[in-house]
Amino acid sequence: MKIAIGFGAVVGASAAGCALAILGAGAAQAAPDVVGETYGDAAAAIEGGGGTVHVAVSVGSRLPRDECVVTNAWTVRQLVPMTTDTYYEYDEGVTQLALNCEGDHATADHPGASVASPEGREAKAAAEQAEAEQQGIVEASTPDE
Repeated sequence: MKIAIGFGAVVGASAAGCALAILGAGAAQAAPDVVGETYGDAAAAIEGGGGTVHVAVSVGSRLPRDECVVTNAWTVRQLVPMTTDTYYEYDEGVTQLALNCEGDHATADHPGASVASPEGREAKAAAEQAEAEQQGIVEASTPDE
């Protein structure tokens, strides 16, 4: 017994499969625009919007968690425990964050944004200005000199 499958049947099955894949997929949510913010501010914004925050990647340990800078954010569909039962359910509002906890610009002994980039130059200038202001305060408050 021979079974003949025509070109039309293959195209129809392919189109039906594509439609099922697209329509059967969960509703995609865009990640909130929190790149460049501190973790504390980003987490507050995401949780304020009804989402859940997970740290996916953290580089460095110089800064406290709330002061780490968000370098990337993406929303995922994640299997989580149900709050009312012992079963699991999918949560569509989980935002994963990548954090830079090393600081805002690169130095000789710590990684960060390159001082050749606009962000790195801006961060280095701000750090140098803060250091100069601190040095001025120390010099002004030194007695007997």
